[in-house]
Amino acid sequence: MRLKEDMNPLSVSGHPAGPYRAINSQEKLSAWLHPRVDTLDKMFEYATSRFPKRDCLGTREVLSEEDELQPNGKVFKKVILGNYNWLSYEDTYGAAKCFGSGLAALGQKPQCNIAIFCETRAEWVVAAQACFMYNFPLVTLYSTLGPMAIAHGLNETEITHIITSKDLLQSRLKAIVCDVPRLQYIIVVDSKPTSWPNIPRGIMVYSMDAVKEMGSKPENIAVDRRQPENSDLAVIMYTSGSTGIPKGVMISHGNIIAGITGMAERLPNLNETDTYIGYLPLAHVLELSAELVCISHGCRIGYSSPQTLADQSTKIKKGSKGDTSVLKPTLMAAVPEIMDRIYKNVMTKVEEMSKLQKTLFVLAYNYKMEQISKGYGTPLCDSLVFKRVRALLGGNMRVLLSGGAPLSAATQRFMNICLCCPVGQGYGLTETCGAGTISEIWDYSTGRVGAPLVCSEIKLKDWEEGGYYSTDKPNPRGEIVIGGPNVTMGYYKNETKNREDFFVDERGQRWFCTGDIGEFHADGCLKIIDRKKDLVKLQAGEYVSLGKVEAVLKNCSLIDNICAYANSDESYVISFVVPNHKQLMVLAEQMQVRGTWEEMCNNSQMEKEVLRIITEAAISAQMERFEIPKKIRLSAEPWTPETGLVTDAFKLKRKELKTHYQDDIERMYGGK
Repeated sequence: MRLKEDMNPLSVSGHPAGPYRAINSQEKLSAWLHPRVDTLDKMFEYATSRFPKRDCLGTREVLSEEDELQPNGKVFKKVILGNYNWLSYEDTYGAAKCFGSGLAALGQKPQCNIAIFCETRAEWVVAAQACFMYNFPLVTLYSTLGPMAIAHGLNETEITHIITSKDLLQSRLKAIVCDVPRLQYIIVVDSKPTSWPNIPRGIMVYSMDAVKEMGSKPENIAVDRRQPENSDLAVIMYTSGSTGIPKGVMISHGNIIAGITGMAERLPNLNETDTYIGYLPLAHVLELSAELVCISHGCRIGYSSPQTLADQSTKIKKGSKGDTSVLKPTLMAAVPEIMDRIYKNVMTKVEEMSKLQKTLFVLAYNYKMEQISKGYGTPLCDSLVFKRVRALLGGNMRVLLSGGAPLSAATQRFMNICLCCPVGQGYGLTETCGAGTISEIWDYSTGRVGAPLVCSEIKLKDWEEGGYYSTDKPNPRGEIVIGGPNVTMGYYKNETKNREDFFVDERGQRWFCTGDIGEFHADGCLKIIDRKKDLVKLQAGEYVSLGKVEAVLKNCSLIDNICAYANSDESYVISFVVPNHKQLMVLAEQMQVRGTWEEMCNNSQMEKEVLRIITEAAISAQMERFEIPKKIRLSAEPWTPETGLVTDAFKLKRKELKTHYQDDIERMYGGK
């Protein structure tokens, strides 16, 4: 979709504010892949009729589990896993039909909500397809939401039936069943039937197999199911939101079909020979959409988890194989968090190489960077130098889809070069079904999120406070507003927020105001440059975008994570930093600072030195003087969703971080 600089046919109106559309949807936005296949049950039927015997969903066999004692006295659970066992499209369809029929026999009614609270696994998709088939709107909740948030979601949607796993029932659900008065049935997807002590009276627990068996009885399977319409609700997806209680986004069958139509169009030659590895939470729109794209094209999906992804992953026993080595996937969706981890691992290994090996690696890296920017391949470098890095993800990866947060330029470039496969950066939100833009596979420029998908159009709305206008030169800038059949039906039972964030135009098309600030380049590609909510005005009147400060400083190898903070009645920015373990240790050695990890992070000498390095990085990245943090606090504990300081997608929860570091904020601003 590269265009000459002087023609900008992507803005349909010719106005710099847009709306911008993909070249191949200038006349009309796309809403489906195949005519008449306009609901998710029809899409699955269509795939099953085309690929009945092909593998659909795969799960690795657990051969053994053992506890491994670590040098620090902690015990880690390690697993040895076997090969993947596969369900064909036909099997999956049959299982979903029986399960849906069984749920109906247990009193689940069409157009009444049902919840799923479960890890990413084959049973999740079987359960979801059953609900799509029988028109039960599926309420999804991230498994890392807090107990109050989970109970809120289940009560707001008036849940009577919930589908969960043995582990989550024990660890998360059991504690709150009493707070969900309408709950009557718990269906556990694990096959091993066990007794369920301590579940309150009046709640029935069934295994998934028992429900499927009930559904397969002639008198139940014969009952007519009520097929969903294109406008019926398919999913109510609770987003953890970086502020306050989670909101349920109402997604219709038509919304998801439109979203996956847009995504599929950007994945070249997607077909039934592809293998996708599924390990991100299916309660996220990125993973759910990616898996449905695969199912609509007859691909096979092998399940994994962040702890078993590669040979080096934490739960894989030394010497045995991680999931990518066994599955050898061709497609994968990844959040930047995971890719940054791969990047740092490989770079650490490069640092440990001999001088000759290191020189060769750097030479090959720079040569390939130059070649791909000219549009050439480097088969010799790939087979001699990068083959081993490529093997980390199984050796067959042909497209990596990145979403959920911005990917740093260094990591994106590294993925393109060392994994020998393009990284498609995408931009979308739960509210737009994860669809908005995806970069072209052969576009190797960094920091951009590509052109609008064929299902969407994008306008830029002026934002005076931040000083962004569509008339800005050289590029039009403004708040990103997305329109199209993929824009969802709004938030569940939240009219006030719906009026703020969504609107319908004179043609009856829905639009969503994202709160993100973007600019369109001359070739029609979008770049995210700011976020409305992250803007803070300093004492002297300068505006600081906290998100921008974090994005720049995250490229510094000393930093694993960073949260910038500024008070409007102060004149400077401060930051909380989660340092990179390895890099900080090296620095401590150079400075002859000894002690435990906590002591190092609390050492004022270390703090000063890290601040000096950060300041240098900021100056070389041409940050404004007032944007550079003047004081920092090193955090010994990493920020994970379990700590409540970041969301499931590892986005910062600013309010929680502020509360957590309140004493430090007072110290840094009080000059103590």
